[in-house]
Amino acid sequence: MESSAKKLSSLRITSLDGDDDETEDPHQPPPAGPSAAAADSDDDDEEEEAEVTLGVLSKPKHPGLLLRHLFPSKAGGIPAWLDPVNLPSEKSSCCGFCGEPLQFVLQIYAAVEDNVAAFHRTLFMFMCPSMACLLRDQHEQWKHKHGNPCRSVKVFRCQLPRTNAFYSVQPPKHDRSDKPLCPGGLMLLNSFKYLLPAHVCHWCGTWKGDKICSSCKKARYCSEKHQALHWRTGHKNDCLQIISSSAASNSVLPTVGKVPANTSWPEFEIKIDYEGRFDCDSGDENNSKLLVMQRHGKPDAMMQSWMDQFEADSDNKCWASFQERVSRAPNQVLRYCREPNAKPLWALSSGCPSNADIPSCSYCKGPLCYEFQVGQISSL
Repeated sequence: MESSAKKLSSLRITSLDGDDDETEDPHQPPPAGPSAAAADSDDDDEEEEAEVTLGVLSKPKHPGLLLRHLFPSKAGGIPAWLDPVNLPSEKSSCCGFCGEPLQFVLQIYAAVEDNVAAFHRTLFMFMCPSMACLLRDQHEQWKHKHGNPCRSVKVFRCQLPRTNAFYSVQPPKHDRSDKPLCPGGLMLLNSFKYLLPAHVCHWCGTWKGDKICSSCKKARYCSEKHQALHWRTGHKNDCLQIISSSAASNSVLPTVGKVPANTSWPEFEIKIDYEGRFDCDSGDENNSKLLVMQRHGKPDAMMQSWMDQFEADSDNKCWASFQERVSRAPNQVLRYCREPNAKPLWALSSGCPSNADIPSCSYCKGPLCYEFQVGQISSL
C-alpha cells in the first residue's frame, strides 16, 4: 500500500462520548432534526434550510452490532453487504486511474420510506488510498462533465423490498438473537436450496474473490496484487501446510472477519445526531470573524487586515462560513439530507458546480439530487 495510505491508516478519530443505549429502528432513513433557518450569505432574503442529520463516529460496544442483518451505518473495517450474493466486481471495484482495488470507507443505511422497493437501502462508499489518484480525479471531473469518466471514489447503492430472501420482515430486536434468514444465500420456492454468499478476497475481505490460489485451491482474491500481498505476509506457509495436510479437504482459511487488520481502516459505528441541537445565532454577521479570533486570540494588524478581506474575497468568506458551521459539531463525518431543497455545505465558492455541470442520471436521464457529503476521511 502506498505511503499516503499508510499515513491514512495510522490516524484515528476520537470516538463519540456519552453514547446512549437506545436502539434505532433500522427500517427508517436517517431521521431529520428540528428545522432551522439561516441567512443566505449573498442574499438579504432568508430562506428555510433543509433539515440535516449528522453522523458521528463511535466505537461499537461489541463487533456483533455491525453485522449485515442489523443494517448498520459504519465506517472502516470491511463492508457489511446488504446483498451478500451480488457484489460489485471486475472494473467497478477498482480505481479508474491506477486500476487497484478501492478501499472501503463507509456505508449508510438510508431506507426510502415511501418506496416499497427500497424498504432496505444502503449506500457504500469506496476510495483509492492514493492521493495522486484523488487529485487526478478532481481534475478530470471538470474535463468530462457529461461523460462517464474514470473515478477514484465510487458509491454503490443496494436496496431490497421488505420481503426478501435474506432478512426477516420484522425489525431486529438488538438482543443478540437476531440472525439472517439463511446463511447468506437465496431461498427458492420454500425449499432448502441456497445460493451461498459470494466468496470474498481473503486479503481485503471486501471484493468478490474471483481468483483462486493455484496451489491450495482455497484462498480467493479480488486481484493479483492482493494475492501477492497475502502470499508475502503468511499465506506461503499456510498454503504449504494445507497441501501437505492429509485433511486438506477439511482445511479452512480464516473467515472474512479475520482479514489482516492492516488492510482496512479502523472500524466505527456511525451514530446519528442532529445539527439543530448545535445551532447558534447564525444570523450574526460576525460569526466567521469571531471564530478566527477564538482560534488565534486578539488579532494583530496583519490578522485584522486578513479578516477584513472576508467581505471582498468570496472564497475566504465561504471557508469561514464552512468552518463556523462545522465547528458547531466538530466530530461530524457525515451530513445527510434527502429533502428536495437540500444543498451541500461548500468549503469554497470557487469551483462549485452549477446545475448545468451536474450530469443527468445515466439510466432514466432525470436530474441527480444531493443526498450526503462526507468529511474528515483522512482521520480514519
